Amino acid sequence: MPHPQAPHLLADYAHTAWNGQRGAPADVVQFTQTPDGWLWLSSPNGLFRFDGVDFQRMDSVEGHRVRATSPLGLLTTRDGRLWVGDRFGGISVFGAGRMRMFTAAEGLPPGAVMTMTEAPDGGVWAATVGGLGYLAPGADRFRLIGDAEGLPVTFTRQVLFGRDGRQWVAVDGGVYYRDPGMPRYRRAWPYIDIMALAEAPDGTVWGSDGIDKHYRILPTAPPGNPAPRAEFGGNGALFDRAGDLWILKVDALEHRKAPYVGSAAQPQQISRATGLSGPLIQTAFEDREGNLWVGTSAGLDRLRRARLRAVPVDTAFDRPGVIADDDGAVIIGDARQPLRRYGADGSVRTVARIACRAAYRAPEGTLWVANAEARWRREPSGQFTRLPHPPHLAGRDTQAMVIDRSGRMWVSLSRVGLFLVDEGTWRKHGGLAGLPDALAMALARDGAGRIWAGYLGNRIAMIDGSRVRVFDSAAGLDLGDVQALLVDGPRIWAGGRNGLAWYDGQRWHAVTPAGRQPLRGVSGLARTGNGDLWLHGSDGITRIAAADVERLLREPGRALPYERFDALDGLVGSAEQFRPLPSLAQGSDGRLWFATASEVASIDPARIPRNPLAPSVQVLAVRSADVAYPPRDGLRLPTGSRDLQIAYTAPSLAVPERVRFRYQLEGVDERWQEAGARREAIYTNLRPGTYRFRVTAANEDGVWNDTGATLRLVVPPRFVETTWFTVLVVLAGALLLAGLYLIRVRRLTARMEDLMQERLAERERIARGLHDTLLQSVQGLIMLFDQQLRKLPVGSAERTKLEQTLDLADALMTEGRECISDLRGSGAPEELADALTQYGLVLFGERFTATIRGTPCAVCPKVRGEVLAIVREALFNASRHANASAVELIVDYRKGGLAVLVRDDGRGMTPALAAGDGRPRHFGITGMRERARAIGAACTLLSVPGAGTTVSVEIPAELAYGARRSAALFARLRQWRRSRAHVE
Repeated sequence: MPHPQAPHLLADYAHTAWNGQRGAPADVVQFTQTPDGWLWLSSPNGLFRFDGVDFQRMDSVEGHRVRATSPLGLLTTRDGRLWVGDRFGGISVFGAGRMRMFTAAEGLPPGAVMTMTEAPDGGVWAATVGGLGYLAPGADRFRLIGDAEGLPVTFTRQVLFGRDGRQWVAVDGGVYYRDPGMPRYRRAWPYIDIMALAEAPDGTVWGSDGIDKHYRILPTAPPGNPAPRAEFGGNGALFDRAGDLWILKVDALEHRKAPYVGSAAQPQQISRATGLSGPLIQTAFEDREGNLWVGTSAGLDRLRRARLRAVPVDTAFDRPGVIADDDGAVIIGDARQPLRRYGADGSVRTVARIACRAAYRAPEGTLWVANAEARWRREPSGQFTRLPHPPHLAGRDTQAMVIDRSGRMWVSLSRVGLFLVDEGTWRKHGGLAGLPDALAMALARDGAGRIWAGYLGNRIAMIDGSRVRVFDSAAGLDLGDVQALLVDGPRIWAGGRNGLAWYDGQRWHAVTPAGRQPLRGVSGLARTGNGDLWLHGSDGITRIAAADVERLLREPGRALPYERFDALDGLVGSAEQFRPLPSLAQGSDGRLWFATASEVASIDPARIPRNPLAPSVQVLAVRSADVAYPPRDGLRLPTGSRDLQIAYTAPSLAVPERVRFRYQLEGVDERWQEAGARREAIYTNLRPGTYRFRVTAANEDGVWNDTGATLRLVVPPRFVETTWFTVLVVLAGALLLAGLYLIRVRRLTARMEDLMQERLAERERIARGLHDTLLQSVQGLIMLFDQQLRKLPVGSAERTKLEQTLDLADALMTEGRECISDLRGSGAPEELADALTQYGLVLFGERFTATIRGTPCAVCPKVRGEVLAIVREALFNASRHANASAVELIVDYRKGGLAVLVRDDGRGMTPALAAGDGRPRHFGITGMRERARAIGAACTLLSVPGAGTTVSVEIPAELAYGARRSAALFARLRQWRRSRAHVE
């Protein structure tokens, strides 16, 4: 047990220590913090920086090598530059991507650079073993400050600028000062060796002898020049922004409040025995978030003002119970220690020697305390009156108590149940039927005077006079064991093993928390004056903002946002789950008190310390294929890179464990990825391209840095993934298709040539047959008719008709010979229009007219022959069957194709005849259509009985004119398909 005069531990601060086991450097001698939030540490082992999570040894800064082999002095100037002084002389300055080195060649006094200080005018003062150097704003060289200014050129330890502008310099042998505008220094009192200086908020300068004494430093000696007297110990000191004093000792760190001396200082200490990283505390530093950092011989420590304030005790509590008292005080008791009253002013006094297992404060202010033997009621005088349990109930611990509107008390006892105490008579269940025969963990009374009891096994009973109603899962309850009840106006809140629920007067509603963490083991509830709802449970303390509570009451199924407080905020342990309950009490001043198994801590909900600084965000490293790359913008990864790991951080030194990140890789992620506390993004199977990585972060209080950090990087494609490769593949594919096309065309051409040879042979056979049979026979008939013609008188009508017939027969013979010549492939065919005109004139004479449109063109032989046959058949049919007075032939040489039309004004024909189905064994019309299909032409026959007949033939240009084929691929393909159909 500590000595009665020993200072208490630092109850108001959360302490964290880092040593070699956690990656921290040993023997930390100085700190500084750059504007980007990094904490920098100097050590004989090198220069380090810290983001609150990881330590990094810095062999280079902003791409420049750190030349200090043993860093000692550190400074961050207002322009953001980092100054690093070496134990063996020299200063390196890093900033804006550049590095500047100062040595003796630049006027810097020789020897170790102990400390560096920036003056109000922006100049830098360097205290070295060889003297004091001054670098004026914008200057390139240091100037030695010495005899000319009245300052000894000797071992210089520190420069301090006071709030009034006065400069203090600690050198070997004493302290010197110079007022603003004065040219020379004066020696300050006391006239002893001072190692370190610190200025208090009231302007007092304190100096340490470096051993274990602190003195007031005065410009002049007190009257009589008395011997100096140390006012407190320590080998160094720091005054924080709140005005508190931190004293560095060999084996401890001590905290004091103004006036810093005497009992009013309220000293508190933390030492190696109570968790400090090591002995020999040699430096202290306050960062921009208000955290205090100290360096020891074994590592470093952070002291952060905790949001929860623990009750300072010499002996830990043993499952304490807390009950609010008047004037903001609370009474705390446990199974081993007496009841003590803790005042808001910090006073502590014992009020009764009672082992507390349950406590209750009645609405009128009466305080009740109970255990397994009795109940105690505090009288107005402050004395406690003992009310023992009945003999048959002695030894049963009291779980909960409540007074009904009639002044009777309901008491829940362990293992026996709920009792109503009325004028000393104990009746189980108050004589009411329907109450559960189980332990009532919590009791409460609402504004209507009804009693509420929360039981083990997910049941809550409401006692309204003589009426009992029990709620369970059928009423929407899903709490497991019910451990806490809170009356909140017209509604009831209940906490249990499974979370939180509320009653709206009709049924219970379960509360679904937002996020991944559940609400578990809720054994304490409170509603503050501003409407916030506070819970104390297994996972810590939960705060639900008033606006979210009201939204929940309007929308019961809505996920509920919340804020969590736990060990990082100073809470030791978790909420009690059995006895004493409730584990949360609200004082008359609004302060909330939380009891765990061994601690009692409090928080003022109206004055919760918040961190308004958004963390700076940085990309630390990029890795691909296990190779690290510097995170410069426009980074080009090696060709073929597919995986990507991006490490990032956000230096936030207060509660780095609660820093949250979100990131997005534009081109891959469609939306922001919530990373939580994870500080690395991993991607696989990346496609080639240009990407932009963005990361933002929020501090422990949800203050976001929306600008964040951005990194643009390029993943080059392999050759097979480039546009050129795609073009080459397309070209190769096109060439392959073209080659296949040519091969196919050649095969088809060869096949057509074979078929053509077969056709030519067949034509020659037909030509021989026609010449040897048909033409010979026709020639014989002509000669026979010619002999008969000579026997007829000249000028007779019969002779004239017979002569015309013979002329037609001669023409037919000529045409037959031409057909035979065509079949044999010899001679040039007559132009199509002329041949058709000649044929029509022979058949019809003056009744026939021919019209030729366009410029006559050579027609493909095959097409010419088929068209000639079709049109002759049409003319011949008109001469034999139409009995027409006029027959018209139109041949139209169009650019788009060839069109031939035969039109007469004869008798016409029936639809059956026009379709080719009217006369058996007559195939003229059918043959016309077959010939047209063979050459890809369209043959149309239109006829109406009594109105004449029209026959038209239309052939596309690419088929009719061999020299006018369309260059379009689809036209050639269509010609090829039609040719193939004809061949087959």
